[in-house]
Amino acid sequence: MSFVWAIVIGFIAGVIAKVITPGRNEPSGFILTTILGIVGALLATWLGQAVGWYDSDDSAGLIGSVVGAVIILLVWGAMSRNRS
Repeated sequence: MSFVWAIVIGFIAGVIAKVITPGRNEPSGFILTTILGIVGALLATWLGQAVGWYDSDDSAGLIGSVVGAVIILLVWGAMSRNRS
């Protein structure tokens, strides 16, 4: 059940990140939005554990996942601008 929950939270975080991030927001579609949110949640969890905000068995919540997804989206946009 935690895997399904991660997908749901990832999708919600990805959608929120795409709405609040300015620009063209390159990744589109349900699958890419979900992947964006899940990767953002993993990034937020990793950074939070590295800084000491979370214990080793804790994970980022919705707000942390959105922040991570925004970071991933900004990196994605910077990489796609460099290719053009």
